[in-house]
Amino acid sequence: MNLQVEMEHHRHILIVRLSGELDHHTADHVRMQLEEAIQRRQTEHLVLSLKELDFMDSSGLGVILGRYKFIKQKGGKMAVCDVKPQVYRLLEMSGLFKIMPIYENEGTALSGLEVVS
Repeated sequence: MNLQVEMEHHRHILIVRLSGELDHHTADHVRMQLEEAIQRRQTEHLVLSLKELDFMDSSGLGVILGRYKFIKQKGGKMAVCDVKPQVYRLLEMSGLFKIMPIYENEGTALSGLEVVS
């Protein structure tokens, strides 16, 4: 598996940093990790940092959209940040940015979600 997942909690915000490749080989593992972390820690909002994500396919899109729907159903917000050009293009073509904001970095994502006090 060529993917690392780093998670950090701030109050009710889960920051997830992905490194490597999010594809059909790694998508189920990431999905399970995120669901467990969201439910275990009472997470309301999610920031997905893709600074070190080198590749993503449609399976990765499915993971992101699924977590977006889950967070939205809980009344929370989700954003992506630090997206490399090759991943950005896939996200843009999928229409993801029509439903979810993209930010330059984690700090602006947290501010943009208006969840930092």
